[in-house]
Amino acid sequence: MTLNTRHLFSYAAGALASLAAINAADSTSTPPETPAGTSIEGDYTGALRPRAHFSPPKGFMNDPNGMFVDNNGTWHLYYQYNPTDIVAGNQHWGHATSPDLYHWTNQPIALAPPNSTAGVFSGSAVLDPNNTSGFFPNTTDGVVAIYTLNTPERQVQELAYSYDNGYTFTTYDEGNPVLDVGSNQFRDPKVIWYEDHWVMVIAYASEYTIGIFTSPDLKDWTHASNVSHVGLLGIQYECPNLAKVPIGNSDSSNVTTSDGEGEYVLTISLNPGAPLGGSITQYFPGSFNGTHFTPRDNAARLSNFGKDDYAGQFFYDHPVSIGWASNWQYTNSVPTGNEGWRSAMTLPRKNYIQDNGIAGYQLVQEIYDLSPILKNRLQINDDAANGTTSAHFTNAVYFDINVTLPDSPTFETVAGINFTFAADGTDEYLKSAYAFAGSVPYSVWIDRGHLDGFEHPYFTDKFLGSQVRAAKRIQGVFDRSLFEVYVDGGAVVGTSVVFPSTPLTKLDIGSSGLPEGAQVSVAIWELEDTWA
Repeated sequence: MTLNTRHLFSYAAGALASLAAINAADSTSTPPETPAGTSIEGDYTGALRPRAHFSPPKGFMNDPNGMFVDNNGTWHLYYQYNPTDIVAGNQHWGHATSPDLYHWTNQPIALAPPNSTAGVFSGSAVLDPNNTSGFFPNTTDGVVAIYTLNTPERQVQELAYSYDNGYTFTTYDEGNPVLDVGSNQFRDPKVIWYEDHWVMVIAYASEYTIGIFTSPDLKDWTHASNVSHVGLLGIQYECPNLAKVPIGNSDSSNVTTSDGEGEYVLTISLNPGAPLGGSITQYFPGSFNGTHFTPRDNAARLSNFGKDDYAGQFFYDHPVSIGWASNWQYTNSVPTGNEGWRSAMTLPRKNYIQDNGIAGYQLVQEIYDLSPILKNRLQINDDAANGTTSAHFTNAVYFDINVTLPDSPTFETVAGINFTFAADGTDEYLKSAYAFAGSVPYSVWIDRGHLDGFEHPYFTDKFLGSQVRAAKRIQGVFDRSLFEVYVDGGAVVGTSVVFPSTPLTKLDIGSSGLPEGAQVSVAIWELEDTWA
């Protein structure tokens, strides 16, 4: 794929314009009237529309926001949303609910900006059963949303509260903003409860600083400490998260966690300036005492070796997360706009911290229980070493490969497992593989460069992730325009948006060069169409 210089400068200008539009919340235009009080209807018949990953009914979506589980066990996902266009701007909080994190119901918009020059930017939501806020004298089901209100002058933090488990909110007009430091680059509050007080982590975006604030009631906030200039810097820090997750161990087929134990993890998203370009998220395992976070070490660890996993957020008081499956370099241009929508979320993930020896502690992101959407088992092959297993599918497909090696292949050996998604009657394909030997052993890669549905100079073709020992388990989900691969239960994760011009409906999983005695089992499942 080639583009002339004029086109390259055009795309670069478009990327900078997109960043400016987000920071200004489209303050120079007056958007059409935003739908309110009713769920927005969507057309889910498009060839690129994911069937197992969440995507908005119409319009443009980015960061997940305010995620929590209510007292009825319903999962609530809010998200940055422009309901009136297929590019970023006019930021609202969209809303969807699910019993299992896969079957979603679109709800009415949860939060809307007060005027055409403002935007409701990223934030979080918490449960307040003890009424620390004073908003809920007669209920234990109170929900408080904490978000950034962006205006042309500054970014301030505001509250809205809900009496009905987060379906409708009332803004705290008499007390907003609850936090204003006089900056136009101060955003994305994530709030948690710590023992006897609330804690907020928030980005001083252009200062490479994460501020930590405390409050007894969500209304009055006191600065406690900063985490500054850690890891990769990029151009801006955004969307911090602080969460306590279990400490666990994995044998790649069964995960165990230690009851009562946990480790804090701080995530910081970078945009622009990620190593592969555009946006990505890094994380830091460490300790937290209620006011100060201390990383275990100085290493910068990325949550994904792909290019399309950004601004992930943990559900309140749960070690479960979801990220935005796109990249700011090209998100305003991707071809799903032809179907009336743009962007999807990653699969939900269950997280824990694992001691990886010399490499230190790492965040393991396991695919959340897929059983609600496992539909038809297409293939099961317990003797798949040095052979090929194939299956045809219609919408979304999941594969699970388990590997036992008696000996490590020699360096010179090309030993690996390939998973290739193809379209009948065309030469388009998406390829991914795991290498057990060769020039880059113990590595997984994705190659989306043989698809013809999208052309953009920043739409990088190939991605590689490595680990310190051979994989025992490789899982993946292909979902029309999204591919995710999870190695060893999520120790290594790669997320990539993909845009074939013709639907990919065949999966071939082949292995070669494995030593004698190697055991490989392959299972392939079609996933339920959750939007049918």
